[in-house]
Amino acid sequence: MNIRHLSLAVAAVFAVSCSQKTQETTQSEVAPAVAAVQADTKEAKVNMDMLKDPSKATEKAPETFKVKFNTTKGDFTLEITRAWSPLGADRFYNLVKGGYFTDIAFFRVISGFMVQFGIHGDPAVAAAWRGARIADDPVKQSNTKGYISYAMAGPNTRTTQMFINFGDNERLDGMGFSPFGKVVEGMNVVESIYSGYGEGAPSGMGPDQGRVQMQGNAYLKAEFPKMDYIKSAALLN
Repeated sequence: MNIRHLSLAVAAVFAVSCSQKTQETTQSEVAPAVAAVQADTKEAKVNMDMLKDPSKATEKAPETFKVKFNTTKGDFTLEITRAWSPLGADRFYNLVKGGYFTDIAFFRVISGFMVQFGIHGDPAVAAAWRGARIADDPVKQSNTKGYISYAMAGPNTRTTQMFINFGDNERLDGMGFSPFGKVVEGMNVVESIYSGYGEGAPSGMGPDQGRVQMQGNAYLKAEFPKMDYIKSAALLN
C-alpha cells in the first residue's frame, strides 16, 4: 500500500456514518435474523426493545469477558479488558447481550490494515444507534495485530462500528483509537474474511456507507454477494 493509499485508508476509518433518513423495516423482515441467533447460541437473545432504544443498553461489563463470533468464515474469540477502555467495553457488552451482532456485514476490509463492521443490517436499528455516541476513552493499549477498537468520525463519536487490526497500526493510537480487546482465538479466520471489495465508495470499489445505513443488508447482499457476515455473537462463561 503506497503512502497515498495508506493516508486514504487511515482517514476513512473516521468516516463511519451519515445523517440520511432511514426506512422502517417490518417485524417480519427482522424475524429470520432473530431466529438465526436463537438457533445458534443460548447466550445471546435478540432484545428488540434495546435494539430500537440504545438508552436501555446501560449494563456495566465485567472486568474481563470473552465473546465468540460465529461468522460465514468460521469462529473467532475476542477477550475484552474493561480497564483498557471502560466505556467502549460497556457498549460492546450490551451490544452482544442484546443480540445486536446478527447478520452483520464485514463491509470494509482492507488487506494489511483492518476489517470493519458494526452497521446493523436493519436500517431502523442502524438509525437508532447512529446517534448513540459514547465519550472517548484514553488510549491505554496499542492498535497492533488482533486488537479491536471503535471507528470514529472525530472526538466522542463512537457508536457501534469497530475494526480489528490486521497488522501493527500504532499510528492510530495518537488519533484516539482506544483498543478494548483482542482476538485470542481464530485470528486466521479474521484474516480470511473476504477483502476483494477493498475501500468503500467513493475512494474504492466497496459499499457506500450512506447506502448501508439507509438500505441495510438488502443493498449489501444484492451488490456485494461475496461479502462475509457475522452470524451471531455470544458471551462465553
